[in-house]
Amino acid sequence: MRFYTQQHQFYCGIDLHTRSMYVCIMNLEGEILVHRNMAATAENLIKVIEPYRSDVVVAVECIFTWYWIAVLCH
Repeated sequence: MRFYTQQHQFYCGIDLHTRSMYVCIMNLEGEILVHRNMAATAENLIKVIEPYRSDVVVAVECIFTWYWIAVLCH
């Protein structure tokens, strides 16, 4: 089994629901930079991660509606 072992400057975790998502972005030191509940739209996600896009990893805990985030991140 291969594990991803690279480090990044920012980490984004998303708890995704059908109409809402809770987004948390932390830096490498563990400092919380964003901790926000918002409507689950591509526009909102782009807006919140824009300042961190240079080196961010996104993880999503979700129901069946995760596909749009995978497409957006691709």
